[in-house]
Amino acid sequence: MGGLAALAREAGHKVTGCDAGVYPPMSDQLRALGIELIEGFGADQLALAPDMFVVGNVVSRARLGDGSPKFPLMEAILDAGLPYTSGPQWLAEHVLQGRHVLAVAGTHGKTTTTSMLAWILEQAGLKPGFLIGGVPLNFGVSARLGTGATAPQDSTARTSAAQAPGGKPRSAAGGRSGSHPLFVIEADEYDTAFFDKRSKFVHYRPRTAVLNNLEFDHADIFDDLAAIERQFHHLVRTVPASGRVVVNGLEESLARVLHMGCWSSVSSFGAAVSDFGAAGEPQAFDVLHQGRTVARVEWSLTGTHNQLNALAAIAAAHDVGVPVEQSALALASFQNVKRRMELRGTVRGISVYDDFAHHPTALRTTLDGLRRSLAPGARILAVFEPRSNTMKLGAMKSQLPWALEPADLAFCHTAGLDWDAAAALAPLGVGPGHRAQTAPDIDTLVSQVLLAAQPGDQIVCMSNGGFGGVHQRLLAGLSKI
Repeated sequence: MGGLAALAREAGHKVTGCDAGVYPPMSDQLRALGIELIEGFGADQLALAPDMFVVGNVVSRARLGDGSPKFPLMEAILDAGLPYTSGPQWLAEHVLQGRHVLAVAGTHGKTTTTSMLAWILEQAGLKPGFLIGGVPLNFGVSARLGTGATAPQDSTARTSAAQAPGGKPRSAAGGRSGSHPLFVIEADEYDTAFFDKRSKFVHYRPRTAVLNNLEFDHADIFDDLAAIERQFHHLVRTVPASGRVVVNGLEESLARVLHMGCWSSVSSFGAAVSDFGAAGEPQAFDVLHQGRTVARVEWSLTGTHNQLNALAAIAAAHDVGVPVEQSALALASFQNVKRRMELRGTVRGISVYDDFAHHPTALRTTLDGLRRSLAPGARILAVFEPRSNTMKLGAMKSQLPWALEPADLAFCHTAGLDWDAAAALAPLGVGPGHRAQTAPDIDTLVSQVLLAAQPGDQIVCMSNGGFGGVHQRLLAGLSKI
């Protein structure tokens, strides 16, 4: 929603926004753009008299314990019969029309991969618009309209045939976007709004759709993995026959999605027989196109997950005419995204990182990536809070010991949980002197970490929220020891 507000402001609209507890980096970006932030959802905001209320999916018809509405502004909008719409619908109608949309979907890595793809297209001179659920360091903003540069008319990216699962080979030539400016968007499967329960990404109607990975998440709105696969299939249904689906060939769940039906060309990445593959360590690897080494990526990112993210971005960029060699060169200068293994500081030889990971698989891949980059014997201290709706429900608590296995020590913030984190972490051993500790508040958590930290340690703080400013509190505490 913050990025959407930035797009509306760039398009010339006067924009205000309200939320509860807005935190950096989005709060900083909005204030820098001159977008007024109002704390809370008071009905008095009707006095602003906007032409349109754009409603985020945090808003509901829920009521508090005393029977009063949790979102009185929404109730006032409904009572007054004022115009309102969802963020994805506003975006589709006012920004995405007439553009070649490249949408990046997946349980993990959407923000990073979308940022990679936008940077590749930028370096190729295509000046894309983009909307990203984070702030890419290369751009410094999460969204922009773009300047209208178009993909090459005579792209060589479609000169090979692609087999659609369950269908006949499709010609990869023709059907290019040509005159359509490019727009890269992070495509989320979460529902759109309280009045539109479709996944957000069905509004975007991409011509290039990236299916990066898929596993169970969002236990608050999906019953099982099959329900999410069905939503991904709805996304595939919106891709035109002249478009392309870029799919992770390692994911059985995505194979099931495509076997429900696919009407577009398909490019695969990641698997041994994929169109786009990699050979070598994630920090420096050769890129293979249809089995032939065509480029090399050497960069600062770590982890197999980022190697796969890179292949996805390279394949999507190839679809709009960017040569693989040019994409690989662009990735060498890719700086990642704020809150994606972002180094917040180093004190007494102890480094503190901020990472957005919150799903068990994301925790594991983040820690695995760091472990592979460290010298033998270096310690990793994982500091995390199960803050997402899925984790708060305890749907994946049994996976936490596996997720945290690459860390030497783990510290869990338990505020707001209705399940026993200590019991879930029991396989690691819980308590002082063991691999895992739990803390009911930030003060206790910081104290536990500071007591355990040693010179040379790597402290990784993982949360999809502000985490109570734990990063700066740890750095401040370390400086006093």
